[in-house]
Amino acid sequence: MTTIENRLPADYRAASLRADARAGLSATPKSLPPKWFYDAQGSALFEKITELPEYYPTRAERSILLQVAPEIAARTRAATLIELGSGSSEKTRLLLSALRSEGTLRGYVPVDVSESALAAAGDALAADYPGLIVHAVVADFGADLGIPASPDGDVTRLVAFLGSTIGNMVPAERGVFLRRVRERLTPGDRFLLGTDLVKDPAVLVAAYDDEAGVTAAFNKNVLSVLNAELGADFDPDAFEHVAVWDAAHEWIEMRLRARSAQSVTVRDIGLTVDFAAGEEMRTEVSAKFREAGVRAELAAAGLELRSWWTDPEGQFALSLAAPV
Repeated sequence: MTTIENRLPADYRAASLRADARAGLSATPKSLPPKWFYDAQGSALFEKITELPEYYPTRAERSILLQVAPEIAARTRAATLIELGSGSSEKTRLLLSALRSEGTLRGYVPVDVSESALAAAGDALAADYPGLIVHAVVADFGADLGIPASPDGDVTRLVAFLGSTIGNMVPAERGVFLRRVRERLTPGDRFLLGTDLVKDPAVLVAAYDDEAGVTAAFNKNVLSVLNAELGADFDPDAFEHVAVWDAAHEWIEMRLRARSAQSVTVRDIGLTVDFAAGEEMRTEVSAKFREAGVRAELAAAGLELRSWWTDPEGQFALSLAAPV
């Protein structure tokens, strides 16, 4: 059985995009949030990225889940799995199957901004897991986590935030996010977090600047989104994709660099934006982590790291935390 709860206003996407575009394109330096990569074309490009030889995070995280999902199920004995930013829910099946084998699984709560993605994933999971109660929540976890209130009774919940999406937040944003997660947890609940780890910068840069140019197309797609949805007149070919390792912050930055001086009009918000030749606009940060840092950030939010797992190459980590 699948139900969908939509917590977003009818005009949420349009209003949010207008606000982000106005703020980011008027700022110095210019920036745009990475969530606007993901229209239908952007989502398809990202799926291609996950299959590239240079892009290890998806494979590494899946390899960890293949090994430790039964242990996670045994440690948590969760009745409900709540997944923030669930997307297609593909990796989630490893956790659902482990919890079902443990004999505790009752429900799944995927949270995502895309109602169509939630509906498709929910229907598929309900078909493959007979008796599973799927309650999908349409929400933007940057504003509303979408975690339902804990039901009465002794129902243990596992909240999962996979894919190292937390790396797209700067430290202050991560702190706010983790505290909000902690506020929604009851003593028996657990929090499962995916984090990409610090490693050779050459490996990191290659993962965000692949030889085939798929990530470059993905990065430029944000300009196509502004053109389609805000009546902008960006020429994506007038910008080049840039991926750099910031050693001080230990994150990858994706940027778009103007190939020449140009002026862009964003019709629907009445904004004209000038770019100097060589000017760069940040479109994403992707922070990389160390175990001590993850432990400290969780502790600052009132969460205790209980388990830490990595793939054999030490590229990616999953951590299980409990509220304290």
